[in-house]
Amino acid sequence: MPAEDPRPLIGEPLSLDLLNTRWVEGGSERDLLTGVDGLAVWLASAGLAGRCTADGAALAAVRRAREVLAAAAADPIAHPEAVREGLNEVLAHGRVRRVMTPDGPCDEPETDDAAWLAAWLAVDDYLRLLRLDPARIRRCAHPKCVLHFFDTSQNRRRRWCSMAVCGNRAKASRHYARSRE
Repeated sequence: MPAEDPRPLIGEPLSLDLLNTRWVEGGSERDLLTGVDGLAVWLASAGLAGRCTADGAALAAVRRAREVLAAAAADPIAHPEAVREGLNEVLAHGRVRRVMTPDGPCDEPETDDAAWLAAWLAVDDYLRLLRLDPARIRRCAHPKCVLHFFDTSQNRRRRWCSMAVCGNRAKASRHYARSRE
């Protein structure tokens, strides 16, 4: 059984959840995907443990997808050619097959190599978010935070990955600056 997920922000859409496998803690950057054990933790947290394998090939594919997604999320509105090529490189490893099951129509993702399934699903999810609203794909506004989220707030004004952590840090910083004046 994989260890507990140590990340401060979990539960975002799959593509952003993959980006959030890197975070800052205590002033230094942490990376969940340094080995197969971390991949197993992420797969379990993302609900993919039963569908995807945690091995070296899958780790390499997921790390490549994360690299591509990081470049894409840097500006979700405009994607330069190199970013589009990176996304398409990962997407080229799979497709969606539509099938009829006893329960009705179903979409089944297929990959050319099982190691690419989690990576492909994450990049496919990013395209889904782009279709919904690319402006809602955001990086936390705290300058020292590297986490991403999909803003589902009604007024589209969410700024922080977590109001309890980064939002409070910003408030405390502003308060401290005012008190020093």
